[in-house]
Amino acid sequence: MPLFVIKKDGRREAFDSEKILKGLLKACEKRPVSFERLKQIADEVESELLGRMEPEVPSSLIGELVMDKLKDVDDVAYVRFA
Repeated sequence: MPLFVIKKDGRREAFDSEKILKGLLKACEKRPVSFERLKQIADEVESELLGRMEPEVPSSLIGELVMDKLKDVDDVAYVRFA
């Protein structure tokens, strides 16, 4: 089942875990966090979303899930992502 993201302005677009990874990479720039760990976070968020069995999720929920995981990895990256 395809997953769609509802953006703040009401638009809908297909979920793309690469966007999560890009955001994580930017937040963790020059931080001691491995690419493998960031990929793992993106994969975990995608699994959680798919496990909800909902066809659409708000972008804010995705951000919250990412921040919850990033908080335990790097405090500076957490603030940057927020």
